[in-house]
Amino acid sequence: MFKIPSFTQLTDQINSCTDEDIKRSLSAAHLSTHDLAALLSPAADKHLEAMAKRSADITAMRFGRTTQIYAPLYVSSFCTNRCSYCGFSADNKIERRILSLDEAEAEAMILHHRGFNHILLVSGEAPAKLGVDYLEKLALRLRNRFASISIEVQPLSTEEYARLFAAGVTSVAIYQETYDRDIYDRVHIAGRKCDYDFRLETPARAAAGSMREVGIGALLGLADWRAEGLALGLHLAWLRKNFWRTGLTVSFPRLRPAAGEFQPLCEVKERDLSQLIFALRIFDPDVGIILSTREEARYRNGMLGLGPTRYSAGSCTAPGGYSDPDTNGEQFSIGDQRSINEVCAAIKQKGFDPVRKDWDAAFQLQ
Repeated sequence: MFKIPSFTQLTDQINSCTDEDIKRSLSAAHLSTHDLAALLSPAADKHLEAMAKRSADITAMRFGRTTQIYAPLYVSSFCTNRCSYCGFSADNKIERRILSLDEAEAEAMILHHRGFNHILLVSGEAPAKLGVDYLEKLALRLRNRFASISIEVQPLSTEEYARLFAAGVTSVAIYQETYDRDIYDRVHIAGRKCDYDFRLETPARAAAGSMREVGIGALLGLADWRAEGLALGLHLAWLRKNFWRTGLTVSFPRLRPAAGEFQPLCEVKERDLSQLIFALRIFDPDVGIILSTREEARYRNGMLGLGPTRYSAGSCTAPGGYSDPDTNGEQFSIGDQRSINEVCAAIKQKGFDPVRKDWDAAFQLQ
């Protein structure tokens, strides 16, 4: 079972790093978690240009000049959790909706016709309203139309993940939100999500359930981003060691305006986000790094080729929002409003190749 050190221990490790530690980490062939701490440290700020170059070189070597494109499909905004930072929180007075299977399929086909082959099914956490039966039926409808189907829903059991994998779901995204236990308890007020350890163990259950890929991450703006980055790296390394057959991705979503008007507990600037991305890429050359439409188009364009390998595009965070753009009840506001064609054009303009399909389920091992 993965155990996370206290944030005090993580912060002390980061702050103890010297300029010599950073220089050694930038030249090391294989990085330790101490090297990651060095690259996340305040002392590494003056080395950011060198980190960007190393990150870009590694990304080009491992992923070529490609950027995978995907879209989220929100199927339900019902949630039984009370999370102070989330627009879907149970105590927020928003318009709630769950799509029928036919409506969800229709929304998916809109994305398919727009050119998406990778989709992410997203919902609030309300198992009684949207559980494994629903996800299984929807996956069976969509499995032959998309190269991959990912889910970002409530934590499930290993058996449930195995069942969804058999139905056509290929990957799971499950973010810890924050690895800081004290902050976690503070922002998760009620609901099953209050169980820190159960959530922390979820990526391992998904990997044990045969998922081809598992995504982890932290919601930036809740706790110190440097310690979050080191905790995320430790979690990533543990999963690599224990589930070496499973592909892994990381995401660093920053808090966006949402219902409830929660204000970030700590500031995370674009420069901070860049340092975090570069450090994780150098630490784990093979991890997929996601940069979503939470970020502005200007920043996403500037980060092309420097570390991220996956971009969402043309996103809507309200159920039914693709067929009806006036739909209310979004989880959070989008930073990059561009369509898939506009995002792809920007990627090509920078000399990169937007990939709408990079694998086929026919090659999946059973």
